[in-house]
Amino acid sequence: MKVLMEKDAMEIAVEFLKKRKNTERIDVSSVEQRDGCWVVRGTCPIDLEGHPWAERFEVVIDVKGRIKSTDFSLL
Repeated sequence: MKVLMEKDAMEIAVEFLKKRKNTERIDVSSVEQRDGCWVVRGTCPIDLEGHPWAERFEVVIDVKGRIKSTDFSLL
């Protein structure tokens, strides 16, 4: 079994966010392990009715590379 490394978790989260948020700019601020999962946090720009805003995200990825949960909030 391949061990999911920090870099792998970050790449999975960034690719997921690029597709979901339709943006190329994903700023990762931290990647940490918690309860056997990788937690990737950062910000990404969004367009809110024609106005640019920053949105904070948290993506939790399990050891198999699957996204377990996501959390988004406006800054």
